[in-house]
Amino acid sequence: MAQKLLKTPLPDGGLGWSVIDHKEIDAVTSVLKQPQHLFRYPLPGYESNCQGFERELRENLGVKGALMVASGTSALTLCLSAYGIGPGDEVIIPGYTYISTASAVTNAGAVPVVADIDESLGLDPADVERRITPSTKAVILVHMQGVPGRVRAVREVCKKHNLKLIEDACQAVGATYFGKHVGMESDAFAWSLNYYKILTCGEGGVFFSNDQDAFLRGIYAHDPGSPMWKTGLARGAKLSPYTQLGIRGNEVCAAIARVQLAKLDTILGKTRALKKRLLACLDQPVNYRLQHVDDPEGDCGISICLIAADKERAAVMSNLMDEQGLEIGSAFNEGFPDRHIYSYWDAILNKESATPAGYPWKDANYKGNVQYAKDMCPKTLDILSRSLRFSMNVNMTEQNMEEVASVINYADKSV
Repeated sequence: MAQKLLKTPLPDGGLGWSVIDHKEIDAVTSVLKQPQHLFRYPLPGYESNCQGFERELRENLGVKGALMVASGTSALTLCLSAYGIGPGDEVIIPGYTYISTASAVTNAGAVPVVADIDESLGLDPADVERRITPSTKAVILVHMQGVPGRVRAVREVCKKHNLKLIEDACQAVGATYFGKHVGMESDAFAWSLNYYKILTCGEGGVFFSNDQDAFLRGIYAHDPGSPMWKTGLARGAKLSPYTQLGIRGNEVCAAIARVQLAKLDTILGKTRALKKRLLACLDQPVNYRLQHVDDPEGDCGISICLIAADKERAAVMSNLMDEQGLEIGSAFNEGFPDRHIYSYWDAILNKESATPAGYPWKDANYKGNVQYAKDMCPKTLDILSRSLRFSMNVNMTEQNMEEVASVINYADKSV
């Protein structure tokens, strides 16, 4: 084949950061021009950017409680602390997620239990049920790469065993599940505003909950001084304040986040259209299946995953696509480690602690005996060793998608 099938260079770019323009610059400049309003808690008669962002989130999503914090990890930590989950408790998480999901559990003082994924690349509901012990208090369902996981099935398991369901939507900001934003029908959920995410302010996160008491606990947990600032956040409180973390949001990041939020529909409109075009151009697969998606309409459209029948065919397809100018490797391979795979979470697998006390695994309240090993979730490693993922960014075009599809079709037929 003289000419490569991928004729048009794939443009560099990302998601939220690629749509930053004068609007974000103006928003930050406005904050800096009024340094008397640089604190997250405003002077009387003034709405801070953090407050404005939280209000806009409540209005746009229909959620009762939204709190901007320092990071997605912080937001996820609050999802657990808000329900009193801590020392002595176990929280089930997927083997395919960023280490922050596990870190949020240990931040709260609980012990992470790692479960297998299925071909949704999210938690396998059957394995979740197998991992439940008397110490289990919650499950964190992670929506990886913009694709909602098996929410209904995992929720049924949680209801059956009276467990809290937390949704980690850090990689799926704006995703919906049969018409509702992911997380809205669970106990709490988290967004990330990190540089790599769909919306970004460089670093930041949002803790969400529709449970008034849980949300209040999250407010107390996120800022030990919140009751002293007379912020109004705890108005009508029936719970006594307590101290835990120091993870407030800040005005510069909130100013950027507000502008980015107004661009969410534009970003997802572009990525969803790109993915639909790519899918429409794919032939009936022979050597792979597409990642399972419960609700394709709710998918953010930022990635596509081809799951080959076996890792040998995945390697052949990857090589064939590479020859045509499209670099797609398997998620789990012998090359650069994907830090979203549990087997690379050394700090968790080795039960590393900040002190010799071995917290949280050796906490006196913990009666369980969770054990970790690099091969403890073989189904996860098998699926990821066969998973070929391609990411879309907002600078790509439908022409790019058509050519990518032609390379995938060629590789599949040439195996």
